[in-house]
Amino acid sequence: MSSPAIIGSPSCSDHGDDARCRRSRRWFNTHFIASGYLPGLYLGHKYFLVGASRRVVFSSGDLSRAQGTLKSAAESLFCVLFPSDCRICHLPLTNISALPVCDPCLAAIIPLDGILCSICGEKLFTPERFAAGAEPLCGLCRRIVPPFRKACSYGAYAGPLRDLVHLLKYHQVKPAAGLLGKLVSGVIANAGLPPEFLVLPVPLWTGKRRTRGFNQAEQIARALVSGTASTRIQLDTTCLVRQRETASQTGLTRHQRRANVRGAFAVVRPDAVRGQTILLVDDVMTTGTTAGECARVLLRAGAKEVFVATVARATKEVQGGQVFAAIAQ
Repeated sequence: MSSPAIIGSPSCSDHGDDARCRRSRRWFNTHFIASGYLPGLYLGHKYFLVGASRRVVFSSGDLSRAQGTLKSAAESLFCVLFPSDCRICHLPLTNISALPVCDPCLAAIIPLDGILCSICGEKLFTPERFAAGAEPLCGLCRRIVPPFRKACSYGAYAGPLRDLVHLLKYHQVKPAAGLLGKLVSGVIANAGLPPEFLVLPVPLWTGKRRTRGFNQAEQIARALVSGTASTRIQLDTTCLVRQRETASQTGLTRHQRRANVRGAFAVVRPDAVRGQTILLVDDVMTTGTTAGECARVLLRAGAKEVFVATVARATKEVQGGQVFAAIAQ
């Protein structure tokens, strides 16, 4: 196709800023004319387009708005076609995905192995203490049975799984919730849940939710429920509430943790939970104190039984004869 004819050439001096005009003309000709976006030429503060019988003239104000819009669209398209580095290992991504995490990092997310407490899911390191055929129990669950029937987690709160939880929780990478919901869905398949149950996320204090913008436990619970085809699994995000702010549980003893969350939760609609099997969903379980307090108020409100499912579990690792707890930082 032959080059379009130029039908006008206003002088930059007419506008009193020769240098600015030359820079604008050079930018527009380079990014639009030479790239084939528009057939025409930008001269001074006006752009002349000659078609079959039509001339389009943009004012400087219109051009500025058009430049901003096109630049924003180009940046968005570039981010989709050329994704950034992996948010975990920081190596360049080679695939287009809404979740900015590479395949090797995702493959490194593995489930818990070994012997786990049959109630709270704590990892156990002394299998010789259990009689043949008996369900393994940790020392705490042997002394005091938790109010929930069973707690299960996909993996240890460490490595890429911990990083993925943090991407959702602290960096608002909400596509991570979809994967985390799938991980939780996998572990509850063997938890002994009945075909029909009610899913409740552990609630956040309203101030923290307002600051963060969302509740990560709710995002995971929504992904879990939306990933199932059963209409007998329902989600309720309003009947269980956190009615007061609590201090961070990090660094507290078990007794201090219990005192910290005592009375922090309430069921505002008992009819919604009465006679129901409840699946309580959260991102991380450390000692089970928060889950235990939620289960206690749910049972008091009339729930039939409470199960707990989390993405990750802070497990105890044995190193040099000492026990170290992997806890949230």
